[in-house]
Amino acid sequence: MERKVLGRGLEALIPTVDNSTTRERVQMLKTEQVHASRFQPRTNFSPEKIQELAQSIKEKGVIQPILVRAVENDQYELIAGERRLRAVKHLGIAEIPAIIRRVPDADLLEISIIENIQREELNALEEAKAYHRLLQEFGYTQEHIATRVGKDKSSVSNLLRILNLPEVIQEYISKNLISLGHAKALLSLTDAKSQITFCEAIIKKGMSVRQMEQISSRRLRAQKPKYRTQESDLKNLEEKLQQRLGTKVRIYHGKKRGRVEIEYYSLEDLERLLKLLGV
Repeated sequence: MERKVLGRGLEALIPTVDNSTTRERVQMLKTEQVHASRFQPRTNFSPEKIQELAQSIKEKGVIQPILVRAVENDQYELIAGERRLRAVKHLGIAEIPAIIRRVPDADLLEISIIENIQREELNALEEAKAYHRLLQEFGYTQEHIATRVGKDKSSVSNLLRILNLPEVIQEYISKNLISLGHAKALLSLTDAKSQITFCEAIIKKGMSVRQMEQISSRRLRAQKPKYRTQESDLKNLEEKLQQRLGTKVRIYHGKKRGRVEIEYYSLEDLERLLKLLGV
């Protein structure tokens, strides 16, 4: 079955240049001149896969040139091909074939995200952080991101929500110790301490998402008191609102008045919540 290509694809993001009217061509660059992109969303590279690629390059050479853009002082920044560059440096080869193109910062980050998603090489946290950069640094909306990477808006929103989890859980996601499904389920818990405790139990026992949900449901039933109190009623309402809204909710009840706090991650997430509330 032919693999589905996400978004517009790299060719659409990096316009094809007519070599008959320009000087663009494949040329050899010293590996010391080429540096990883500061917009590279991927932070984890498998040493085993780099070694495999290095062995292939040793036998057949670099079949596909890397893509770079020129920066100051005769240096170059990677657009695509970091694994190839790492493999060549691993072999101690002094030069690598490259194509030089002009690409704006926003497009460079977008290209890096799409290339890695198409290769299925970003973990959930890396992808979420990349989307967050597009939101914060380049003014993208969640809808715009979704269109560019070929995903629906809810998928982008759900990924961004995992950045609300405690850093230790984000580290577990980065190391692939828990899945995106686990992370989304943990978001329904009411506080960071509960999230971390349950997350560590997931890792220790190797629980699936389904097993996690079943255990969580049993715990809630076991903790239900014989006689309902005002406090338990409020807690139950909080949990129902969290499940309905997909975000953290706090209810504070006083003698004469109370308040409800609903957390949101971005203006796009606020818009999603307002629609759910019928505002």
